[in-house]
Amino acid sequence: MPELPEVQALVVDLGARLVGREVDRVDMVSFAALKTFDPPLSALHGLTIEKVSRHGKFLDLSVGELHLVFHLARAGWVRWRDAAPVPSRLGKGPLAARLVLHDGSGFDLTEAGTKKSLALYLVRDPQQVPGISRLGPDPLEPGFTVDSLAGILSSAGRSQVKGVLRNQSIIAGIGNAYSDEILHAAKMSPFKPASMTPDEVSRLYAAMQDTLRSAVARADGVAASEHKREKKSNLQVHGRAGEACPVCGDTVRQVRFADSTLEYCPTCQTGGKPLADRVLSRLLK
Repeated sequence: MPELPEVQALVVDLGARLVGREVDRVDMVSFAALKTFDPPLSALHGLTIEKVSRHGKFLDLSVGELHLVFHLARAGWVRWRDAAPVPSRLGKGPLAARLVLHDGSGFDLTEAGTKKSLALYLVRDPQQVPGISRLGPDPLEPGFTVDSLAGILSSAGRSQVKGVLRNQSIIAGIGNAYSDEILHAAKMSPFKPASMTPDEVSRLYAAMQDTLRSAVARADGVAASEHKREKKSNLQVHGRAGEACPVCGDTVRQVRFADSTLEYCPTCQTGGKPLADRVLSRLLK
């Protein structure tokens, strides 16, 4: 799933390509992906794209006085086209929607797999998108300080820190992969309670800022088609179960859940103790 660093890279890339250009139309191929009906997509015709921005993991194209907002979900992506599009057959392939500029160029929104969660909204105010109105603070905003994080963790109490980091209504933009990476950098168990000492809060805040800002910097200037490869090649533990931890050399372990996994290093994060894999434990009973 694209998370804050990848979405920020798309903001920069699309901003350079789209700002100041006129929209011809938006074609929907997967009608289930369109979550709004007023205003209609036809209202975009002839309007100029003025800005590309981000709200957590949501991309926001300011088009005239309207906002074309989309969330790429787990398997969505943006594919740029320099040439006029070839007509697509309804419901065939990964194409969900297509934005066409006045000269025929533009981009496609695609989604792999059978579970379709990509969402597109056309609204007058981004706060009309339910997922945006519920977002917590952005961890890269100047106002997000170590004291901000301390307040969030204190309010979360005994909740596991992994879940707190991933909860978009608490902190916006961090998903499964970067929460694993942040906790590895902070040398904290994903099951650690959110209520922490001031020194632990400072360590987690530093790991969060360094992990996210480093990922944003690496993605800057990278072509959209290379973002996924760039992200994967720089992850330390996420998606690397069975491999050696690059810090200590211990074997990266995995905990499986119904629809996701987490990865961690026992030596770096849990005092050498493996965490219980609840799915595997049930299978072995």
